Amino acid sequence: MKAFAQLFTRIDETTKTSVKTAALAEYFQTAPPPDRLWTIALFTGRRPKRTITTARLRIWAAEVAGLPDWLFDESYSIVGDLAETIALVLPEPSGSADLSLSDWIGRIKALSAMDDDARKAGILQAWDSLPHIERFLFTKLLTGGFRIGVSAKLITRALAQATGQPEPQLTHKLMGSWAADTTTWADLIEADDPTADLSRPYPFYLAYQLEDLDALGPAADWNAERKWDGIRGQLILRGCAHHLWSRGEELMTDRFPEFAQLIDFLPDGTVIDGEVLAFQDEKPLSFNALQKRIGRKTVPKKLLTEAPAILMAYDLLEDAGEDIRSLALRDRRHRLKRIIDDVPQTLPIRLSAPLSFDHWDALKAVRDSSRAAGAEGLMLKKLDSPYLSGRKKGDWWKWKIDPLTIDAVMIYAQAGHGRRANLFTDYTFAVRDGDDLVPFTKAYSGLTDAEFREITTWVRKNTLQRFGPVRQVKPTHVFEIAFEGIQSSPRHKSGVALRFPRMLRWRRDKPLAEANTLDDLQQMLITFG
Repeated sequence: MKAFAQLFTRIDETTKTSVKTAALAEYFQTAPPPDRLWTIALFTGRRPKRTITTARLRIWAAEVAGLPDWLFDESYSIVGDLAETIALVLPEPSGSADLSLSDWIGRIKALSAMDDDARKAGILQAWDSLPHIERFLFTKLLTGGFRIGVSAKLITRALAQATGQPEPQLTHKLMGSWAADTTTWADLIEADDPTADLSRPYPFYLAYQLEDLDALGPAADWNAERKWDGIRGQLILRGCAHHLWSRGEELMTDRFPEFAQLIDFLPDGTVIDGEVLAFQDEKPLSFNALQKRIGRKTVPKKLLTEAPAILMAYDLLEDAGEDIRSLALRDRRHRLKRIIDDVPQTLPIRLSAPLSFDHWDALKAVRDSSRAAGAEGLMLKKLDSPYLSGRKKGDWWKWKIDPLTIDAVMIYAQAGHGRRANLFTDYTFAVRDGDDLVPFTKAYSGLTDAEFREITTWVRKNTLQRFGPVRQVKPTHVFEIAFEGIQSSPRHKSGVALRFPRMLRWRRDKPLAEANTLDDLQQMLITFG
């Protein structure tokens, strides 16, 4: 655990990618194999499930620290992170425990099977044997809330340095449904065959937002298609079975049972990259319709009828068991069309149609029609481009339509997490309704660090009420909120829910009286919902 804590500290204290990579590479060369494996798992989001509720941890920590509940809660609201608060308020440990990361995770998993008294005793004993940073990490693992600013790309780069293997090969190995408690370092990283798991997807190729259309060169070199508002996914058919993976490496097969029909019509050894859409009457439904299916492990018949899904196919990555990602897009698309043309229209797959345009001005007009078509914009892909891994500039671009915007007033503020734990960065916004303010969305991104610091100072001086970590503030500051879509929502007081809300800018020039109204918001729902 000491080595893992040192690694965490080295990464947390720097913003330099080279320093993070070097620290990880050194750790992967020196740590015991089980700890290396768990570190990869934790850094890629495969953390253990929550062992104990945060409410119990707060009570037990306040008890051990000899603090009244109100003082612990006040400390928590200032620090902004429960594990950090616990690590700070507890007395210095009276003992020590020289256990590895994997040993501690084993103990944490064992706690979940204990009764409440035994669980409490185990946690208090751990707190009393760990110094500050290790105690912080232990508590994070207990709550299932461990996160760190390390990308999958950085992990594979460090592994490449530590093992001498090519990055693309390592990227492929880390894809799929592996778990640290069901595999080993040798099987996951050192094994020669990265395709042994027939369900394993390929790393997704991601695009940057287009900034300069004129820099792309001749329009004839490019393929354009709609950028649909769904879930990016890979449909894999190998070994007479099918698997559906999201871009976030989440297995979604059971949530879209209609795709099982495709096994009988698509060739074995086929991997298709596309967008999962709620789709009815040959047109996409709103993302809100699709969202009803995302969090379900099983889908009732009623929902299958209300929000039937299809795969809007973009690209072919594997054909008859052959990895064809190195081929040009035009060739991959030709093969993809040939495959889908043989599938009956009654089945849940469509080919994302290429858009016809002779010059860029013509494509601009097509882009402007995106919202009416239920799309977010356009995707531009060079016809001779291979299918790469991760986000690359040059061959693939997303050309999104301008977001919808509304001016709203901040009414609540909450501290952020991680390096922003001491700043108020998470805000609730409201629109005017006569003399009242109606909350309608939250946002926590879009401002500069300097602006967050300025708002934090203001919040501390202008708090009206406190509700745990949340502070009600004077309705003074107006912000322009950008969002990609708007849907009706009976769960919200305003009657609407926004898609991807974020702060576009701080409207220092606008007083509260010039913020938008609930009528404005509802009119946007009628126009764009």
